[in-house]
Amino acid sequence: MPLLTRTVTAPLAVETHSGAIAHLGDLLADRRISAGGDVAVVVGPGIGARAAEQARQGLSRAEVITLAEGAGTHAGAMNLAEKLRSRNFDAVVGIGGGRVIDTAKYAAFQQGMPMVSVPTSLANDGVASPLASLDRDGHSISYGSHIPIAVIIDLDYVREAPVRQLASGVGDALSNLSATADWELSHSATGEPIDGLAIALARAGAEAVLRHPGALTDDDFLTSLANAHVLGGTAMAVAGSSLPCSGACHEIAHALQEQHPYVSTHGEQVAAGALLATFLRGDTALFAEMAAALRRHDLPRTPQDLGLTVDQFTAAVAYAPHTRPGRYTILEHLALDVSTLRARIMDFVDELD
Repeated sequence: MPLLTRTVTAPLAVETHSGAIAHLGDLLADRRISAGGDVAVVVGPGIGARAAEQARQGLSRAEVITLAEGAGTHAGAMNLAEKLRSRNFDAVVGIGGGRVIDTAKYAAFQQGMPMVSVPTSLANDGVASPLASLDRDGHSISYGSHIPIAVIIDLDYVREAPVRQLASGVGDALSNLSATADWELSHSATGEPIDGLAIALARAGAEAVLRHPGALTDDDFLTSLANAHVLGGTAMAVAGSSLPCSGACHEIAHALQEQHPYVSTHGEQVAAGALLATFLRGDTALFAEMAAALRRHDLPRTPQDLGLTVDQFTAAVAYAPHTRPGRYTILEHLALDVSTLRARIMDFVDELD
């Protein structure tokens, strides 16, 4: 009887601990990513530059490229890709926040080079995903790329990130519970294929964060959060799409970003969106757990928490399905008119009081 298997794309190495960056050179050599340290280290002007100096202690032949401008944009990524042609690098190492990581990831993909992700913040699952979110012509667009060949998370640097960024990372991780529920709903209602392994990966990390009692700056909690992002990124690589990590929660976030830019972070938006979607699906047990976790980590739960009126939030949720045409979530399933949707949102707010 033949054994049927599949190859799963995942990082070759994942390390999360204090002092990880100081051992970057050894890790790249041990995993045969770069024996001699011939890598391009891409950083922003902030904390990533300091981390890069520490990494160079074990990467004497590395070339540091500072993204003075253009980080997080398609143009910046393409300019970086052009710079990478100047030398025969073994790999690209991105050190910094999400915008630096995504810029390095997409530039490496354009050049067919492996990319090592070294995030100094855990604001979202882009640290290990096969997607790069880049601004182009005033819009944030997700571009396909290779999943990082290694993910190195130094807790000494992550702890220095603003607490709001860490909380946003919690919101992004927890939203996977809503996204996977939407995917299963789509399978039931429309027959859309689902991938059980991708769902299991996305949920495992999110549930660990959901039920972890630690505070945002506790090493054990940060390790769980980092693992959740790695598992979420791997889930997307397994699925070949963002479905295990993006449902109504992200539709709502994209609508909020278009209609009310800068009022909240992406992680805050998807957290509130996931909570509302869970309420609309009638999953009372998960709703209670998620609401408690968002409160514990000081994440927004209601329109008022986001700095919006109920009417503003209702308008964004009503528009949300237009941000991802073809995606089927609880919003498309219910297809509520604006007045009914507003009434359900009022019930949602009352439930949280």
